[in-house]
Amino acid sequence: MIALVLLVVLALVVGGCVCVVWAERGGPRWARAVATMTRTASGMARRAERNRRRGLTGDSGDGG
Repeated sequence: MIALVLLVVLALVVGGCVCVVWAERGGPRWARAVATMTRTASGMARRAERNRRRGLTGDSGDGG
């Protein structure tokens, strides 16, 4: 069951990356929409990882 979930997640990630490349080359409107969602999800994941690392190091970022 876990393997099936991981395969679905992998398929979504690969499909999102394909849509990003296709949208950059002027793909259809739906591919541009999927590319936008993929980029947004990527940015959210990066911010979450940065915040998680900041929390692990104990750095609050308030300069004090």
